[in-house]
Amino acid sequence: MPGENIFLFVPNLIGYARIVFAIVSFYFMPCCPLTASSFYLLSGLLDAFDGHAARALNQGTRFGAMLDMLTDRCSTMCLLVNLALLYPRATLLFQLSMSLDVASHWLHLHSSVVRGSESHKMIDLSGNPVLRLYYTSRLALWVFSEWASGSPPLSRCS
Repeated sequence: MPGENIFLFVPNLIGYARIVFAIVSFYFMPCCPLTASSFYLLSGLLDAFDGHAARALNQGTRFGAMLDMLTDRCSTMCLLVNLALLYPRATLLFQLSMSLDVASHWLHLHSSVVRGSESHKMIDLSGNPVLRLYYTSRLALWVFSEWASGSPPLSRCS
């Protein structure tokens, strides 16, 4: 990989597409929930492919890992802000969800660095059955991620 432009690696190009689809989704959230849901879902589906592409093409980088995590966090934050606007009575719930999301991911990333782990995704799955299911089943990972980010409520908005 020395001398190669990591910014043009296939997994990172997928990451950039995720960002574009997420921004389009945010644009349509206030007025067109089905269009917004479609673009948000497409961005989420691409999330499943960037990691596979990185491993298959031997193009995993720290930049790609950070791009992936930041895209996930920012997408979730923007979605929850829009949901708070749509459901003002539930604003506190969305704020708590945002705080928990940022804090838990920061703590997990920090603990990975302290342990000297190569990746924040390198975790011991033997002691926690929920994490084992989350990280070993692609379907479970996708369902948990979409549910946690609020996609099901978004699709019911009108």
